[in-house]
Amino acid sequence: MWQGLGRFVLKNRLILLIALLIATGIMGFYASKVKLSYEFSKAIPTDNPRYQEYLDFKRTFGDDGNLLVLGVSTKDLFTLKNFAAYQQLHKELKQVQHVEDVLSIPAAVALQKDSLAEKLTALKIFPENITSQVELDSAASIFLNLPFYRSLLYNNSTNSYLAGVRINKDVLNSPRRSKVIADITAAANKFSSVTGLETHLSGLPLIRTVVADRIQKEMRLFLIGSLALSVLILLLFFRSFSTTLISLAVVIIGVIWTVGTIYLCGYNITLLTALIPSLVVVIGIPNCIYFINKYHTSYLRYDSLQETESKEKALVDMVSKMGVVTLFCNLTAAIGFAVFALTRSAILREFGVVAGISIMVIFVISFILLPSVLSYLRAPRKNQLKYLDNKWISVFLTKVEVWAFHHKKTVISVTALVLIIAITGIMRLRTEAHIVDDLPATDKIYTDLKYFEKNFKGVMPLEIVVDTKKRNGLTGMRALNVYEKVDLLAQYISSQAYMNRPLSVSEGLKFAKQGFYENDSTQYLMPNAFDGSFVAEYLRPSKSAGKNNNFTRMLNSFVDSTKQRTRLSVSMADVGTQKLPEVLEGIRKRSGELFDTASYKVTLTGTSITFLEGSRFIINGLKESILWAFLLIAVCMLYLFRSFRILVCSLIPNVVPLVITAGIMGWAGVPLKPSTVLIFSVALGIAVDITIRFLVNYKQDLGVYHNDVAATVRSTVQQTGLSIVYTSLVLTAGFIIFCGSSFGGTFALGWLTSVTLFAATITNLILLPVLLLLLKKK
Repeated sequence: MWQGLGRFVLKNRLILLIALLIATGIMGFYASKVKLSYEFSKAIPTDNPRYQEYLDFKRTFGDDGNLLVLGVSTKDLFTLKNFAAYQQLHKELKQVQHVEDVLSIPAAVALQKDSLAEKLTALKIFPENITSQVELDSAASIFLNLPFYRSLLYNNSTNSYLAGVRINKDVLNSPRRSKVIADITAAANKFSSVTGLETHLSGLPLIRTVVADRIQKEMRLFLIGSLALSVLILLLFFRSFSTTLISLAVVIIGVIWTVGTIYLCGYNITLLTALIPSLVVVIGIPNCIYFINKYHTSYLRYDSLQETESKEKALVDMVSKMGVVTLFCNLTAAIGFAVFALTRSAILREFGVVAGISIMVIFVISFILLPSVLSYLRAPRKNQLKYLDNKWISVFLTKVEVWAFHHKKTVISVTALVLIIAITGIMRLRTEAHIVDDLPATDKIYTDLKYFEKNFKGVMPLEIVVDTKKRNGLTGMRALNVYEKVDLLAQYISSQAYMNRPLSVSEGLKFAKQGFYENDSTQYLMPNAFDGSFVAEYLRPSKSAGKNNNFTRMLNSFVDSTKQRTRLSVSMADVGTQKLPEVLEGIRKRSGELFDTASYKVTLTGTSITFLEGSRFIINGLKESILWAFLLIAVCMLYLFRSFRILVCSLIPNVVPLVITAGIMGWAGVPLKPSTVLIFSVALGIAVDITIRFLVNYKQDLGVYHNDVAATVRSTVQQTGLSIVYTSLVLTAGFIIFCGSSFGGTFALGWLTSVTLFAATITNLILLPVLLLLLKKK
């Protein structure tokens, strides 16, 4: 069959090449139309209860992840020069396109009692033009006397001040967000240059935008770098520009088809699918090496014939011998990735679909392009075949034979010892993820986040919704009882080490009471039944939207339109997926003590909750995917070799490297998280290729050597060992380039996958022959 396919490709090479080029041109057109995804990773299924609660919250109260914060620490903010610059910063931030609101000290208001109108009026504390230090000191004294702003806009103990910038949520899901963040950063830098004060920026809009832009830029650089490195290694191996250019053409066409596939599937480029082009390069290059290596070895076998005849026979031999091997290698690699399509996570499903299709497409491209183009080129010259007699590799393969045939017990013992050490490391492996834990500790984004955690207990949003289960349940004097409970819950939260004082209507009511009592700070308390009548307008359904000061707008945003539900907005530290459940359980326990379930429903939601749920879902989904991958790959192996004994021999050399990698992660303190658990599926899908190539060659030669296992193993080590070593070097180089990333997850993908591939090479060249010899039929 495969010989027939080989002759078919060679006979119709021109038609096939033209068809491939036309199809590639069409895919290139579609690839040019693909867009980047600016949405936050859709890790949770849309029908997940936590996700549904979050969507319900956003429909009711708006987005919680569109606040960027700016911080500065100084003892001299309230000096004329610095405060004038701070006021100017406030104005410039408000002028940035798509900024909806700015909450900062220059916009702070105080409530003043109007006895004639019998109402409280919001007045700005700081005039637009302050001409003297006395005037500024007087305004600052009023501001610092208002507990409402304490810990929200300033921390008096550390002389730190905060400004909040609310950005349009639709812009944050579009390419325009990069310019908005750049304009805000430019305004902050201008303030720093005028005052000499360091500014700190954080918040989900900044983190998402900067991290996404940086990763996308790195992916482009790594794609170019992996191509350049592959070209260099191919030149060193084959000593032929034409052979190198053919291999390069295979992977470039593969990348074009990959990006085109993303568009045709209706997807955008996400942070995960951006990895696929680089994966196509590191999977496509080994295809080329194995095909070309087989072509060269077959050509030498037929060197006694005329050049044209020997070249044709070598090409048919290449396709017939390596076609089935490469098909199953790519199939198993595709399975390793395609199993992600079985998950219900959108981002994993997109990755699995595109990666699975792309890997099979790269096989078709290799199968058509390599024999067709090689048939047009002249036969390989002697200097292009020198690599087949590489002394260093020949010596290494000879030692491999010695280890496999004469030190079986030592190989098994060393493997067992390494596994024991690795399993001990696995016992130390922990599952933990942070929103920004892939950033180095010296990165500006990371240090700024820690600045806000130190001075304001963090910036990650957590939302708590209290539902009274009654329409207008938050109106009139009866609502005071609800808000008293909300205040008690807020007191519990603010007493915790990882959460700032929540912002809620109860804080607004205390602020209103202080205003009623001539801004006496001792009266910053919840209104009681006696003095509650003056805040009645804040408890009645709003009949007017003409409230144009920040304080009133804020209060209206904390109660839904039916006056049935109210929210508490908490800013908290990025505590990670290990600590966060404990924090949330504490809140649930305290809210259960305050609100009886018959009359109230308390829901915890927000980005912090969805991040926790998403991380759990991705990690569990990837664990399940690895199990499915093992099962499906085992089925492929059983079908290919029709032998349970061979199946056992094939799986053990691939399980051992994964166990070793997991053990190294445990000993090195690398946690299991969404960005590192992907390593196992990637490495498994690629490492199985080595096993298949070895065993297929073994099976093909077994009949030649009259079922002599020992002779067949020797021949297989010598025949496939060279291409396995070369391929492993290319793959390792392709992944090691990711170690240049500034992100911990990408860096870990680079070095841990390289370690896995190195271990897989050793186990397949040494342990696999030992197993074949030990388990041979008597």
